Amino acid sequence: MNELPKSIVPLLEAMKQLNASDLHLKTGVPPYYRIAGDLRKTQMPTFRPDGGEIEALMTPILPQRRIDEYDKKGGLDFAYTLPSGDRFRCNVMRAGNHMHAAIRRVKAEIPNFEELHLPEIYRKIAAEKIEGLVIVCGVTGCGKSTTMAAMIDHINDTQAVNIISIEDPIEYAFRPKKGIVSQREIGLDVHAFADALRAAVRQDPDVIFVGEMRDRETMLAALQAAETGHLVFCTLHTADTMQSLTRILEFFPQDQHVFIRSSLANSLVAIMAQRLLPAVDPAISRVPATEVLLGEPIVKEKIREGNDTDLPEIVAGSREVGMRSYTHSLVELVEKELVYTDTAMENAPNREALLGAIRGIKTSAQALVHRIKHGGSH
Repeated sequence: MNELPKSIVPLLEAMKQLNASDLHLKTGVPPYYRIAGDLRKTQMPTFRPDGGEIEALMTPILPQRRIDEYDKKGGLDFAYTLPSGDRFRCNVMRAGNHMHAAIRRVKAEIPNFEELHLPEIYRKIAAEKIEGLVIVCGVTGCGKSTTMAAMIDHINDTQAVNIISIEDPIEYAFRPKKGIVSQREIGLDVHAFADALRAAVRQDPDVIFVGEMRDRETMLAALQAAETGHLVFCTLHTADTMQSLTRILEFFPQDQHVFIRSSLANSLVAIMAQRLLPAVDPAISRVPATEVLLGEPIVKEKIREGNDTDLPEIVAGSREVGMRSYTHSLVELVEKELVYTDTAMENAPNREALLGAIRGIKTSAQALVHRIKHGGSH
């Protein structure tokens, strides 16, 4: 494609062909795709600052009832679905008085745990009929939304439950299976997360899914729902389990921390953190390294008493099935030959601990030399 299209559709359809995760539209540069974690510039013309091409591409797919919101706030999140069923999470923003856009492709089919290379504890938590709070955390682009969707869909597939989801925007569309699902989108169906969450407890839910915890009111409502007999899933934009605990407390003033710690200790099922690493197999692209803190009695006691600094040692030394540190996960990925050792080392929180635990070091550089010498593909 050597010219800008008249419609956004060809650019979106190309994402599937290129296996691109994101599309970026910005004035002064041509369209960019993110492929396997790296930005790739297209050969299309540059968006001119005075041309209005991005507005012309994006306006037809903007939710018409929310255009005023974009005009007032300078940004808008929404979802868009192609006739093929491929879904996209879209963000438009005003920058330099021009419209820019960041669009993430969300595959129509929700992947399962095997396809995502997640450890068995994720399936175990989704399979058990429990109540309490499950947090999936990670930085932008780490796959936490997809992981959460896999867990919710597993519950939907195996349990006769009523699921209420609150998202901004809706990414994966859940179909009724053994369970029934109501998906509410912020800005279209309800004004704010906290409003929707408070209403959800009156809608006879078994499972509540909150797209992202962003403020005190939403966090408090989630804790209250988890304490009153519901299974509540949510995501947090934090790098690891310890940062998640810190972030939760930061939502509240210091004089409420004792109460919040008690509430969290009562309701916590698990905090599950992940980050994506380049995979050995190009067909897989990226695999998650995971850290899992389970709400075991000793963990709840430490949270309640404010002894959070003891938790990393508990996770690292735990024999509880499913509890795992990032180091444990990285060792497992290397031993299964899903990632190279040097990739694991670059992402290790403690390189010495990782190096001491890995048997049979194989780096990507060594693998490349092997392929060159032997002419093989692996």
